Amino acid sequence: MSELTQKERLVRVLHKEAVDRPPVICTGGMMNAAIVEIMRKTGHTLPEAHLDADRMADLALDIHDHTGFENIGVPFCMTVEAELLGSPVDLGTLECEPKIAREIYPSLSQVDFKNVEQLAHSGRMNVVVDAAHRIAKARPDVPVIASLTGPVSTAASIVDPLTFYKELRKNPAAAHRVLEYVTNLLAAYAERVLESGASVIAIGDPSATGELLGPKLFEEYAVRYLNALADRVHAKGFPIIIHICGDVKRVKPQLASLHADALSTDAMISLPGLKAEYPHLTTMGNLSTFALQWSSPEKIATMARNLVADGIDIISPACGLSTSTHLESIRAMTDTVKATSPVTSA
Repeated sequence: MSELTQKERLVRVLHKEAVDRPPVICTGGMMNAAIVEIMRKTGHTLPEAHLDADRMADLALDIHDHTGFENIGVPFCMTVEAELLGSPVDLGTLECEPKIAREIYPSLSQVDFKNVEQLAHSGRMNVVVDAAHRIAKARPDVPVIASLTGPVSTAASIVDPLTFYKELRKNPAAAHRVLEYVTNLLAAYAERVLESGASVIAIGDPSATGELLGPKLFEEYAVRYLNALADRVHAKGFPIIIHICGDVKRVKPQLASLHADALSTDAMISLPGLKAEYPHLTTMGNLSTFALQWSSPEKIATMARNLVADGIDIISPACGLSTSTHLESIRAMTDTVKATSPVTSA
């Protein structure tokens, strides 16, 4: 096989085409590698990089260059969408990621519906779009992944979560109105960032777990709106990765119906087992972030080697990395995957 760039390798995998080895990536958003060690080393830091496109691009490039991950991911949080929709956000510190300070609406029936096209051209969405454009121009051979917060998680970030989950059952009409609204915003955001130079959309939807929703609600809300978003991305000619947190045993049949080009799961899931049960799935993951934070580089290398040997299509952390994760541990993961075949990409 001819030498592949990092972008070619990932895109080929997402299109179910042959590659020399699995790519090793970290998507950004809920799964970003903005660790303290890199920020202190380079001087490009959070929370400043959440607010400025140049700083976001610089930090994203630093992460790529130091960690060995074969993509560049933006943004570095899961609060961009909820902030635009009205929820106040605490942008955190060097060590702590941004958090929703308060959900703006007490119930689904009180959500104020705004023009999603206008929203998608405002606030920190502009920062992410501009950063993606600058990164894509600087590194055309590296895939730029724009990471968005999934529909259920975005909705649960603007409506009081306890009320939100109750109303999914008790007020489905209002729930569908809000989730359609949120999905339309996410689709408009995705289209903008793809036009600016992103290669792939990644969706993290941690509030849409099978453990929280159960099979019926997972099908009704998570699958329906994730697929609607995926279809909008596919209509633009781009691939999409979907990450579902938690134990997915209860919703495995529903997972198999997601319109994802790759499915990312948490560390407790056997990806070889999932792949055997649903051969059409392109699997991604799922090296434990607990191990990345606390285990020796030697153990991490063994875990990465096992994922490659198991035929996992894309190797990545299983969920969000701790900001205190050591760079040496990340390099044990990325260097091991790359050692399965010569790497000639940027």
